[in-house]
Amino acid sequence: MILLLIVVFTLLGSLVSVGLAGLVLCFPSRHLDGLTRYLIPYAIGTLLGAAFFGMIPQALHHLSTRTALGAILAGIILFFILEKLAIWRHCHQRRCDIHSQAGTLILIGDSLHNFVDGVAIAVAFATSVPLGITTSVAVIAHEVPQEVGDFAILLASGYTRRRAFLFNALSSLAALLGAVLAYVLLAPLRQFVPYLLALSAASFLYIALADLIPGRREVSGLHALAWELVLIVAGVGTIGLLQLTGQGHLH
Repeated sequence: MILLLIVVFTLLGSLVSVGLAGLVLCFPSRHLDGLTRYLIPYAIGTLLGAAFFGMIPQALHHLSTRTALGAILAGIILFFILEKLAIWRHCHQRRCDIHSQAGTLILIGDSLHNFVDGVAIAVAFATSVPLGITTSVAVIAHEVPQEVGDFAILLASGYTRRRAFLFNALSSLAALLGAVLAYVLLAPLRQFVPYLLALSAASFLYIALADLIPGRREVSGLHALAWELVLIVAGVGTIGLLQLTGQGHLH
């Protein structure tokens, strides 16, 4: 039953995000930045909510505070190193100065990122069904704006729409590989689940704080701040509501 949930929600988190991003690209080009502008603050909220309300509390339930926080810190440093080596890519802009000339590198980096997302979903479901669902929601929320950026960059690199969609879809299946592999290995390595939760939390925090929030600095003014805060709170609230609902059903 758990494996079925992992497969279903991983596919939702990967293929659905690619499909939604593909639909977004049907809009006129002038509207894409506006749509992405609203998607990203909501994604920030879901990532922070999943990390602070779900993964970190579960890790702290099994590990000492020092050990859990140390694992999260190590994870953040790891993702920083991977990004500096250009094999961890998570751009959300339609114009990315770092990756705009490297379509292959985009696909490699996204495959690694999707693989880690799949591991996060599997570890979350192995811990509890509510945590698995909230983690999947956070994955979908932050993957949609990323896929929009991927499509735009691949098209600018010379890919046709069909090839860009196909390669992005294939890249997203790395999440399923990560999820199934994690599920198979979790049984004999159960004691490492809390550490993997901490690592998953680190990936969500890194994406939110190092990738998403810096891009919002270009948008200034009290009006922009107001609606961004509303969307971030909405994202956090979505995760909190799913957590409460899931725990209520368990009781």
